[in-house]
Amino acid sequence: MQLPLTDRILKNKIALVTGAGRGIGRVIAGHLAAAGAEVFVAARSESDLQQTVEAIVSQGHRASKIVVDITDQTAVDQMLAHIESQSGHLDILVNNAGTFGPIGPLWESDSADWWQTLEVNLRGTYLCLRAALPGMVNRRSGHIINLSSSIGVRPTPHTTAYSVSKAAVAHLTACLALETKGHGVAVFALHPGTVLTDMTRTILETEAGQAWLPRTRNTFEEKRDFPPERAADIVVQLASGVADKLSGRFIFVTDDLPDLIRQAETTPGT
Repeated sequence: MQLPLTDRILKNKIALVTGAGRGIGRVIAGHLAAAGAEVFVAARSESDLQQTVEAIVSQGHRASKIVVDITDQTAVDQMLAHIESQSGHLDILVNNAGTFGPIGPLWESDSADWWQTLEVNLRGTYLCLRAALPGMVNRRSGHIINLSSSIGVRPTPHTTAYSVSKAAVAHLTACLALETKGHGVAVFALHPGTVLTDMTRTILETEAGQAWLPRTRNTFEEKRDFPPERAADIVVQLASGVADKLSGRFIFVTDDLPDLIRQAETTPGT
């Protein structure tokens, strides 16, 4: 269930979406822009980012691209400096960039590939948080949405690198919400559901994915997947400030957000 939001509810807000060259990130960026935000989209592929920007601008909204490797601290710091020089501040950060990593038994995995998954999913998220938070804390205002996964909160075989990295992102979110409490910054982890993206196509089409993760194909065949727009709608709601009482929570795409807010408002100590 969605909250009733007014048009252009993010007017005058500045947003950054990582991994926005395609997939869920591109859709999230488009929804934030449609809600009135000026959106910076970041990824490694300039051509993908250009397509995202053109799609947003064609709808009469504002978007700019930044080519960046989020595992490079200097590059991430320069990205935030660029945003501040262009727009003055950052209001909304969506840490969406990620990779699935090796599939199969841990003892058969390539150690470099395994660790690179944590470099992208966890270190990349950390570096973007580290760069964005000083400005948000100083202004006592900001919203952060970290994309996680349900397999980060339940043991899942043959996906250890991805599962561990997403579990870390969820716990990082909860810890960070405690650190930023009282500083005007709200932080959320979001599971977007199983969405058909290039990442999930890798699982569906590769030999390793077909051998070790057949349940993913079953999800699509049984039509239990989710459109990326559903997660994007929730991101807009979280970024609007209406759910700040839920800072630190792991939000599922299937959650009834208004009900969660009502529970938080009526439960002592939350």
